[in-house]
Amino acid sequence: MTTSDHAWPIELPNCVTVERKGQIAILTLNRPEKRNALSDELVLAMRAFFTSVPTDVSAIVVKGAGDHFCAGLDLNELKESSFFEGIENSVIGQGLNNDIQYCSVPVISVLHGAVVGGGLEIAVSTHIRVAEASAFYALPEGTRGIFLGSGGSVRLPRLIGTDAVMDMMLTGRVYSAEDAHAQLGMTQYLVGDGEGLEKAIHLAERIAENSKMSNYAIVQALPRIVESDPNTGLFTELLMAGIAQDDDEAKRRLREFLELKMNKVKRA
Repeated sequence: MTTSDHAWPIELPNCVTVERKGQIAILTLNRPEKRNALSDELVLAMRAFFTSVPTDVSAIVVKGAGDHFCAGLDLNELKESSFFEGIENSVIGQGLNNDIQYCSVPVISVLHGAVVGGGLEIAVSTHIRVAEASAFYALPEGTRGIFLGSGGSVRLPRLIGTDAVMDMMLTGRVYSAEDAHAQLGMTQYLVGDGEGLEKAIHLAERIAENSKMSNYAIVQALPRIVESDPNTGLFTELLMAGIAQDDDEAKRRLREFLELKMNKVKRA
C-alpha cells in the first residue's frame, strides 16, 4: 500500500494500492499481470478498503494498474463448486458492489482496456464512470456456462436496458468505449487514452467542494428513491431535503450566498 498524505486506517495487501491527494483517495487494482482479474484476495481487499473510508476522505477514484481496468473473475481460481459454494461466492461479490454503490462518499471509476464480467459489475456500481478510448465491455458469462453473480443482473439492465445485457450475455458481443458511451449511456465521460485519471481527479476535487451531507444524500438516497414506489420516493425526498438543509455546512453556505448577494445589491 502506498500513500502520499495520510495512511489508510488498515493495512491492505499488495493486490491493491492506495494514494491520497488531499481529500481524494485513489484505489488501484494492482494485478496488472492478470489484467486485474478478481481473485478472492482482491475482492476481500476492496471490501476492506470501502468499509474503512476515513472521515477526511470526500471522494474516491478507482482505477486499474497496467493496460486494463478489470478482466473479471480470475479463471485460475474458478473451480467446480456446489450450489451453496456458488451462493457464498455471490454473496461476497454482491457485498463488494453494495459497498461501492453505498459507500459513504462518491466513487468515480477510470475505465480502460478490459472492463469485462465482474469488472463491468464493479464499474456500474460506481457513481461516475470515466472511459478512456481503449475501454471495451463484455459479459462472457453465457459462453462460460455461468451467470452474473455480483449484482450486475440488477444494475446493468437498469443502466443500459435488459435487451442490451441479454445480447451481450447470449452472443458475447463486445462494445467499444465509444459505442457503449454513445449508444448505451454506459459512461458519463469519454476521454482519450491516458486522460482518464486526470479527468477523474478533477471531478473528484469538484465533488469534494460540495457539503459532505449533500454528497452522502445523493449517493445514498437517490438510488433508493428511484427504486421505490412514487409515494415512498416522495416521502424519502422530503426527509432527505430536511436533513440536508438542517446540516450546519448547508446553513453556512446559504448565509455566505445571501451575504454575497446582498453585497452585490448594495454595490449596485
